[in-house]
Amino acid sequence: MGNFIRPLSERVSYIASDDTWIESNAIQQLNTTASLPDMVQVVGMPDLHPGRGYPVGAAFFSVNRFYPALVGNDIGCGMGLWQTAIPIKRPNLDKLEKSISRMGDFASSEWLQQHLPDEMMGSVFSDSLGSVGGGNHFAELQQVDQVYQPDAVNQLGLNPQQLQLLVHSGSRGLGQAILRHHVERFSHSGLIAGTPEAEEYLREHHQALCFAELNRRLIAQRLLEQIKTTGECLLDINHNLVEPAQVNDIDGWLHRKGASPANKGAVIIPGSRGDYSYLVMPISSDISLQSLAHGAGRKWMRTECKGRLSERLSPVQLSRTELGGRVICQDRQLIYEEAPQAYKSIKTVIDSMVGAGLIKILARLKPVLTYKTSGGRSE
Repeated sequence: MGNFIRPLSERVSYIASDDTWIESNAIQQLNTTASLPDMVQVVGMPDLHPGRGYPVGAAFFSVNRFYPALVGNDIGCGMGLWQTAIPIKRPNLDKLEKSISRMGDFASSEWLQQHLPDEMMGSVFSDSLGSVGGGNHFAELQQVDQVYQPDAVNQLGLNPQQLQLLVHSGSRGLGQAILRHHVERFSHSGLIAGTPEAEEYLREHHQALCFAELNRRLIAQRLLEQIKTTGECLLDINHNLVEPAQVNDIDGWLHRKGASPANKGAVIIPGSRGDYSYLVMPISSDISLQSLAHGAGRKWMRTECKGRLSERLSPVQLSRTELGGRVICQDRQLIYEEAPQAYKSIKTVIDSMVGAGLIKILARLKPVLTYKTSGGRSE
Protein backbone atom coordinates (compact mmCIF):
# COMPACT_ATOMS: atom_id res chain seq x y z
CA MET A 1 0.00 0.00 0.00
CA GLY A 2 2.82 2.37 0.85
CA ASN A 3 4.10 2.37 -2.74
CA PHE A 4 0.85 4.00 -3.91
CA ILE A 5 0.28 6.52 -1.10
CA ARG A 6 2.81 9.26 -1.72
CA PRO A 7 3.24 11.75 1.11
CA LEU A 8 4.42 15.27 0.29
CA SER A 9 4.25 16.53 3.85
CA GLU A 10 2.48 15.69 7.09
CA ARG A 11 -0.81 17.03 5.71
CA VAL A 12 -0.47 16.49 1.95
CA SER A 13 -0.35 13.26 -0.07
CA TYR A 14 -1.44 11.84 -3.40
CA ILE A 15 -2.30 8.39 -4.70
CA ALA A 16 -0.42 7.15 -7.76
CA SER A 17 1.56 4.29 -9.23
CA ASP A 18 4.89 4.74 -10.94
CA ASP A 19 3.02 4.82 -14.26
CA THR A 20 0.48 7.50 -13.26
CA TRP A 21 0.85 10.86 -15.01
CA ILE A 22 0.89 13.60 -12.35
CA GLU A 23 1.72 17.17 -13.34
CA SER A 24 3.99 19.29 -11.16
CA ASN A 25 1.47 22.16 -11.35
CA ALA A 26 -1.17 19.93 -9.77
CA ILE A 27 1.22 19.03 -6.95
CA GLN A 28 1.93 22.72 -6.42
CA GLN A 29 -1.80 23.44 -6.22
CA LEU A 30 -2.20 20.66 -3.64
CA ASN A 31 0.47 22.24 -1.45
CA THR A 32 -1.02 25.71 -1.89
CA THR A 33 -4.46 24.48 -0.86
CA ALA A 34 -3.01 22.80 2.21
CA SER A 35 -1.79 26.19 3.45
CA LEU A 36 -5.33 27.63 3.67
CA PRO A 37 -6.43 28.52 7.23
CA ASP A 38 -7.89 25.56 9.16
CA MET A 39 -6.99 23.06 6.42
CA VAL A 40 -6.08 19.74 8.06
CA GLN A 41 -5.50 17.25 5.24
CA VAL A 42 -5.31 17.30 1.44
CA VAL A 43 -5.22 14.21 -0.81
CA GLY A 44 -4.79 14.05 -4.58
CA MET A 45 -6.41 11.15 -6.44
CA PRO A 46 -4.75 9.33 -9.37
CA ASP A 47 -6.72 11.52 -11.80
CA LEU A 48 -5.25 14.67 -10.23
CA HIS A 49 -4.67 17.55 -12.64
CA PRO A 50 -4.38 21.34 -12.43
CA GLY A 51 -7.53 23.44 -12.16
CA ARG A 52 -8.26 27.14 -11.98
CA GLY A 53 -6.25 27.89 -8.88
CA TYR A 54 -7.18 24.62 -7.15
CA PRO A 55 -6.49 21.05 -8.26
CA VAL A 56 -9.15 18.78 -9.78
CA GLY A 57 -9.25 15.17 -8.66
CA ALA A 58 -8.69 15.85 -4.97
CA ALA A 59 -10.31 15.92 -1.54
CA PHE A 60 -9.73 18.48 1.23
CA PHE A 61 -10.56 18.29 4.94
CA SER A 62 -10.82 21.41 7.08
CA VAL A 63 -12.08 22.29 10.55
CA ASN A 64 -14.02 25.34 11.76
CA ARG A 65 -14.56 26.66 8.25
CA PHE A 66 -15.16 25.42 4.70
CA TYR A 67 -14.28 26.80 1.27
CA PRO A 68 -16.92 27.20 -1.47
CA ALA A 69 -14.15 28.02 -3.95
CA LEU A 70 -12.77 24.49 -3.50
CA VAL A 71 -16.13 23.02 -4.49
CA GLY A 72 -16.10 25.25 -7.55
CA ASN A 73 -18.78 26.37 -9.96
CA ASP A 74 -20.36 23.03 -10.87
CA ILE A 75 -21.80 22.05 -7.49
CA GLY A 76 -23.25 18.57 -7.62
CA CYS A 77 -21.49 17.53 -10.82
CA GLY A 78 -21.54 13.76 -10.85
CA MET A 79 -22.58 10.59 -12.60
CA GLY A 80 -25.67 8.42 -12.78
CA LEU A 81 -25.88 4.92 -14.25
CA TRP A 82 -29.11 3.67 -15.82
CA GLN A 83 -29.74 0.16 -17.07
CA THR A 84 -31.62 0.26 -20.34
CA ALA A 85 -34.00 -2.34 -21.73
CA ILE A 86 -31.84 -2.71 -24.87
CA PRO A 87 -30.11 -6.11 -25.18
CA ILE A 88 -26.40 -5.97 -26.03
CA LYS A 89 -26.70 -8.46 -28.88
CA ARG A 90 -25.90 -6.55 -32.03
CA PRO A 91 -27.43 -3.14 -31.24
CA ASN A 92 -28.16 -1.15 -34.40
CA LEU A 93 -25.51 1.56 -33.97
CA ASP A 94 -26.45 3.38 -37.16
CA LYS A 95 -30.05 3.69 -35.98
CA LEU A 96 -29.04 4.70 -32.44
CA GLU A 97 -26.57 7.29 -33.67
CA LYS A 98 -29.07 8.81 -36.09
CA SER A 99 -31.79 8.96 -33.44
CA ILE A 100 -29.63 10.47 -30.68
CA SER A 101 -28.12 12.99 -33.11
CA ARG A 102 -31.63 14.42 -33.54
CA MET A 103 -32.21 14.81 -29.82
CA GLY A 104 -30.94 18.36 -29.50
CA ASP A 105 -28.79 19.77 -26.73
CA PHE A 106 -31.72 21.35 -24.85
CA ALA A 107 -35.16 20.05 -24.05
CA SER A 108 -38.10 21.85 -25.62
CA SER A 109 -40.20 24.06 -23.35
CA GLU A 110 -43.19 21.76 -23.91
CA TRP A 111 -41.20 18.72 -22.75
CA LEU A 112 -39.94 20.56 -19.67
CA GLN A 113 -43.46 21.66 -18.73
CA GLN A 114 -44.51 18.02 -18.77
CA HIS A 115 -41.56 16.69 -16.78
CA LEU A 116 -40.34 19.36 -14.35
CA PRO A 117 -41.38 19.20 -10.69
CA ASP A 118 -43.62 22.10 -9.70
CA GLU A 119 -40.97 23.66 -7.47
CA MET A 120 -38.57 23.97 -10.44
CA MET A 121 -40.99 25.71 -12.80
CA GLY A 122 -40.02 29.20 -11.67
CA SER A 123 -36.27 28.66 -11.58
CA VAL A 124 -34.17 31.05 -13.66
CA PHE A 125 -32.11 28.04 -14.75
CA SER A 126 -34.94 25.60 -15.49
CA ASP A 127 -34.41 25.90 -19.25
CA SER A 128 -31.06 24.13 -18.89
CA LEU A 129 -32.48 21.11 -17.09
CA GLY A 130 -32.15 17.97 -19.16
CA SER A 131 -29.06 19.30 -20.97
CA VAL A 132 -25.61 17.73 -20.79
CA GLY A 133 -23.58 20.94 -21.00
CA GLY A 134 -20.02 21.38 -22.25
CA GLY A 135 -16.55 20.44 -21.07
CA ASN A 136 -16.13 16.80 -20.12
CA HIS A 137 -19.85 16.14 -19.60
CA PHE A 138 -21.54 13.42 -21.64
CA ALA A 139 -24.26 10.80 -21.91
CA GLU A 140 -22.92 7.44 -23.00
CA LEU A 141 -24.36 4.06 -23.89
CA GLN A 142 -22.05 1.33 -22.62
CA GLN A 143 -21.92 -2.43 -22.56
CA VAL A 144 -20.44 -4.65 -19.87
CA ASP A 145 -17.14 -6.02 -21.14
CA GLN A 146 -15.94 -8.04 -18.14
CA VAL A 147 -17.49 -9.10 -14.84
CA TYR A 148 -15.02 -9.70 -12.01
CA GLN A 149 -17.39 -10.04 -9.04
CA PRO A 150 -20.63 -11.67 -10.30
CA ASP A 151 -22.37 -11.76 -6.92
CA ALA A 152 -21.75 -8.08 -6.21
CA VAL A 153 -22.78 -7.08 -9.73
CA ASN A 154 -25.97 -9.11 -9.41
CA GLN A 155 -26.70 -7.53 -6.03
CA LEU A 156 -26.56 -4.09 -7.65
CA GLY A 157 -29.17 -5.24 -10.14
CA LEU A 158 -26.84 -4.85 -13.12
CA ASN A 159 -27.58 -7.21 -16.01
CA PRO A 160 -24.51 -7.64 -18.29
CA GLN A 161 -26.83 -8.59 -21.15
CA GLN A 162 -28.35 -5.09 -21.35
CA LEU A 163 -26.89 -1.77 -22.49
CA GLN A 164 -26.12 0.72 -19.73
CA LEU A 165 -26.45 4.51 -19.90
CA LEU A 166 -23.90 6.64 -18.03
CA VAL A 167 -24.75 10.34 -17.58
CA HIS A 168 -22.14 12.86 -16.44
CA SER A 169 -23.40 16.39 -15.78
CA GLY A 170 -24.02 18.89 -13.00
CA SER A 171 -25.87 21.99 -11.87
CA ARG A 172 -25.28 23.96 -15.07
CA GLY A 173 -25.65 27.75 -14.63
CA LEU A 174 -27.05 27.49 -11.10
CA GLY A 175 -23.79 26.34 -9.56
CA GLN A 176 -21.91 29.02 -11.47
CA ALA A 177 -24.24 31.71 -10.15
CA ILE A 178 -23.86 30.50 -6.56
CA LEU A 179 -20.05 30.57 -6.75
CA ARG A 180 -20.00 33.96 -8.46
CA HIS A 181 -22.24 35.42 -5.74
CA HIS A 182 -19.97 34.02 -3.05
CA VAL A 183 -16.72 35.22 -4.65
CA GLU A 184 -18.14 38.72 -5.17
CA ARG A 185 -18.81 38.95 -1.43
CA PHE A 186 -15.95 36.98 0.12
CA SER A 187 -13.37 36.44 -2.64
CA HIS A 188 -11.84 32.98 -2.07
CA SER A 189 -11.99 33.18 1.71
CA GLY A 190 -13.62 30.35 3.60
CA LEU A 191 -16.81 30.64 5.62
CA ILE A 192 -16.80 30.08 9.37
CA ALA A 193 -19.14 27.22 10.13
CA GLY A 194 -22.36 28.19 11.87
CA THR A 195 -22.38 31.82 10.72
CA PRO A 196 -25.38 33.20 8.77
CA GLU A 197 -23.19 33.46 5.66
CA ALA A 198 -22.15 29.82 5.95
CA GLU A 199 -25.72 28.65 6.46
CA GLU A 200 -26.85 30.68 3.44
CA TYR A 201 -24.22 29.04 1.23
CA LEU A 202 -25.11 25.56 2.49
CA ARG A 203 -28.79 26.14 1.64
CA GLU A 204 -27.85 27.23 -1.90
CA HIS A 205 -25.36 24.35 -2.14
CA HIS A 206 -28.12 21.87 -1.25
CA GLN A 207 -30.38 23.37 -3.93
CA ALA A 208 -27.59 22.93 -6.50
CA LEU A 209 -27.06 19.29 -5.48
CA CYS A 210 -30.77 18.60 -5.98
CA PHE A 211 -30.70 20.49 -9.30
CA ALA A 212 -27.74 18.43 -10.55
CA GLU A 213 -29.33 15.13 -9.57
CA LEU A 214 -32.59 16.15 -11.27
CA ASN A 215 -30.65 17.23 -14.34
CA ARG A 216 -29.03 13.81 -14.71
CA ARG A 217 -32.42 12.10 -14.34
CA LEU A 218 -33.94 14.32 -17.02
CA ILE A 219 -30.98 13.81 -19.39
CA ALA A 220 -31.41 10.06 -19.02
CA GLN A 221 -35.16 10.29 -19.52
CA ARG A 222 -34.80 12.40 -22.68
CA LEU A 223 -32.25 10.06 -24.22
CA LEU A 224 -34.17 6.92 -23.32
CA GLU A 225 -37.34 8.38 -24.81
CA GLN A 226 -35.41 9.40 -27.92
CA ILE A 227 -34.31 5.82 -28.58
CA LYS A 228 -37.71 4.45 -27.51
CA THR A 229 -36.66 2.42 -24.51
CA THR A 230 -36.82 2.54 -20.72
CA GLY A 231 -34.23 2.47 -17.98
CA GLU A 232 -33.67 1.93 -14.28
CA CYS A 233 -31.29 4.07 -12.23
CA LEU A 234 -28.71 1.85 -10.50
CA LEU A 235 -26.61 4.56 -8.86
CA ASP A 236 -26.08 8.32 -8.79
CA ILE A 237 -23.16 10.10 -7.12
CA ASN A 238 -21.84 13.66 -6.79
CA HIS A 239 -18.20 14.62 -7.42
CA ASN A 240 -18.23 18.29 -6.39
CA LEU A 241 -19.53 19.17 -2.93
CA VAL A 242 -18.74 20.01 0.69
CA GLU A 243 -20.25 18.13 3.62
CA PRO A 244 -19.71 17.64 7.34
CA ALA A 245 -17.53 14.62 8.02
CA GLN A 246 -15.38 12.94 10.62
CA VAL A 247 -11.81 12.07 9.66
CA ASN A 248 -9.42 10.44 12.13
CA ASP A 249 -11.97 11.16 14.88
CA ILE A 250 -11.95 14.88 14.06
CA ASP A 251 -15.18 16.65 13.09
CA GLY A 252 -14.84 18.98 10.14
CA TRP A 253 -15.71 19.66 6.51
CA LEU A 254 -14.90 17.37 3.61
CA HIS A 255 -14.61 19.00 0.18
CA ARG A 256 -14.53 16.96 -3.00
CA LYS A 257 -13.43 18.57 -6.26
CA GLY A 258 -13.65 15.98 -9.00
CA ALA A 259 -13.62 13.04 -6.58
CA SER A 260 -15.98 10.09 -6.08
CA PRO A 261 -17.27 9.26 -2.61
CA ALA A 262 -15.86 6.11 -1.03
CA ASN A 263 -18.54 5.90 1.65
CA LYS A 264 -21.77 5.69 -0.35
CA GLY A 265 -21.60 2.28 -2.04
CA ALA A 266 -20.55 1.30 -5.56
CA VAL A 267 -19.35 3.97 -7.99
CA ILE A 268 -18.47 4.00 -11.66
CA ILE A 269 -15.19 5.56 -12.79
CA PRO A 270 -15.06 6.29 -16.52
CA GLY A 271 -12.07 6.61 -18.78
CA SER A 272 -12.02 8.86 -21.83
CA ARG A 273 -14.57 8.34 -24.57
CA GLY A 274 -12.18 5.89 -26.17
CA ASP A 275 -11.35 3.91 -23.02
CA TYR A 276 -13.06 1.61 -20.56
CA SER A 277 -15.12 2.53 -17.50
CA TYR A 278 -14.90 0.59 -14.25
CA LEU A 279 -17.60 -0.25 -11.76
CA VAL A 280 -15.92 -0.53 -8.37
CA MET A 281 -16.76 -1.07 -4.72
CA PRO A 282 -14.90 1.42 -2.52
CA ILE A 283 -13.03 0.49 0.63
CA SER A 284 -13.56 3.61 2.73
CA SER A 285 -10.38 4.98 4.27
CA ASP A 286 -9.36 8.19 6.01
CA ILE A 287 -6.05 7.91 4.15
CA SER A 288 -7.91 8.94 0.98
CA LEU A 289 -10.36 11.18 2.84
CA GLN A 290 -13.12 8.67 2.05
CA SER A 291 -12.73 9.59 -1.62
CA LEU A 292 -11.66 8.10 -4.96
CA ALA A 293 -10.82 9.20 -8.47
CA HIS A 294 -13.79 10.28 -10.58
CA GLY A 295 -12.34 9.53 -14.01
CA ALA A 296 -9.12 9.32 -15.99
CA GLY A 297 -8.09 12.95 -15.47
CA ARG A 298 -6.75 15.31 -18.09
CA LYS A 299 -3.22 14.95 -19.43
CA TRP A 300 -3.27 17.91 -21.84
CA MET A 301 -4.59 21.42 -21.40
CA ARG A 302 -7.68 22.16 -23.49
CA THR A 303 -5.90 24.97 -25.35
CA GLU A 304 -3.25 22.62 -26.74
CA CYS A 305 -5.39 19.68 -27.86
CA LYS A 306 -6.37 20.86 -31.34
CA GLY A 307 -2.81 21.89 -32.15
CA ARG A 308 -1.49 18.49 -31.10
CA LEU A 309 -4.07 16.46 -33.03
CA SER A 310 -5.57 18.36 -35.97
CA GLU A 311 -2.79 17.58 -38.46
CA ARG A 312 -3.22 13.83 -38.10
CA LEU A 313 -6.84 13.38 -36.98
CA SER A 314 -10.01 14.97 -38.36
CA PRO A 315 -13.23 15.46 -36.37
CA VAL A 316 -14.75 12.60 -38.38
CA GLN A 317 -11.91 10.30 -37.37
CA LEU A 318 -12.29 11.33 -33.73
CA SER A 319 -15.97 10.38 -33.88
CA ARG A 320 -14.89 6.73 -34.05
CA THR A 321 -12.83 5.13 -31.28
CA GLU A 322 -10.37 2.24 -31.09
CA LEU A 323 -12.86 0.24 -29.01
CA GLY A 324 -15.48 0.52 -31.76
CA GLY A 325 -17.47 3.27 -30.09
CA ARG A 326 -19.01 6.32 -31.75
CA VAL A 327 -19.00 9.93 -30.59
CA ILE A 328 -21.67 12.53 -31.40
CA CYS A 329 -20.02 15.94 -31.10
CA GLN A 330 -20.77 18.70 -33.60
CA ASP A 331 -18.46 21.18 -31.84
CA ARG A 332 -15.17 20.92 -33.75
CA GLN A 333 -13.15 22.49 -30.93
CA LEU A 334 -14.71 20.33 -28.23
CA ILE A 335 -14.13 17.05 -30.02
CA TYR A 336 -10.40 17.80 -29.98
CA GLU A 337 -10.46 18.97 -26.37
CA GLU A 338 -12.20 15.74 -25.37
CA ALA A 339 -10.15 13.39 -27.53
CA PRO A 340 -9.03 10.19 -25.74
CA GLN A 341 -5.41 11.25 -26.28
CA ALA A 342 -5.97 14.27 -23.98
CA TYR A 343 -6.65 11.99 -21.00
CA LYS A 344 -4.61 9.68 -18.81
CA SER A 345 -4.91 5.92 -19.14
CA ILE A 346 -7.81 4.81 -16.95
CA LYS A 347 -5.92 1.59 -16.22
CA THR A 348 -3.17 3.44 -14.34
CA VAL A 349 -5.81 5.29 -12.33
CA ILE A 350 -7.62 2.07 -11.38
CA ASP A 351 -4.38 0.17 -10.71
CA SER A 352 -3.27 2.93 -8.34
CA MET A 353 -6.43 2.64 -6.26
CA VAL A 354 -6.30 -1.17 -6.24
CA GLY A 355 -2.66 -1.01 -5.15
CA ALA A 356 -3.53 1.44 -2.38
CA GLY A 357 -6.22 -0.92 -1.10
CA LEU A 358 -9.05 1.54 -1.84
CA ILE A 359 -11.28 -0.39 -4.26
CA LYS A 360 -12.40 -3.77 -5.51
CA ILE A 361 -13.16 -3.95 -9.23
CA LEU A 362 -16.64 -5.33 -9.93
CA ALA A 363 -16.95 -4.95 -13.70
CA ARG A 364 -15.48 -3.24 -16.75
CA LEU A 365 -17.64 -1.47 -19.37
CA LYS A 366 -16.77 -0.15 -22.80
CA PRO A 367 -18.30 2.80 -24.64
CA VAL A 368 -20.75 2.11 -27.43
CA LEU A 369 -22.08 5.57 -28.29
CA THR A 370 -21.20 8.88 -26.61
CA TYR A 371 -23.35 12.00 -26.85
CA LYS A 372 -21.58 15.34 -26.33
CA THR A 373 -23.46 17.87 -28.47
CA SER A 374 -25.61 17.78 -31.59
CA GLY A 375 -25.39 21.55 -31.94
CA GLY A 376 -29.10 22.30 -31.64
CA ARG A 377 -32.33 22.34 -29.64
CA SER A 378 -35.06 19.75 -29.66
CA GLU A 379 -37.95 20.60 -31.93
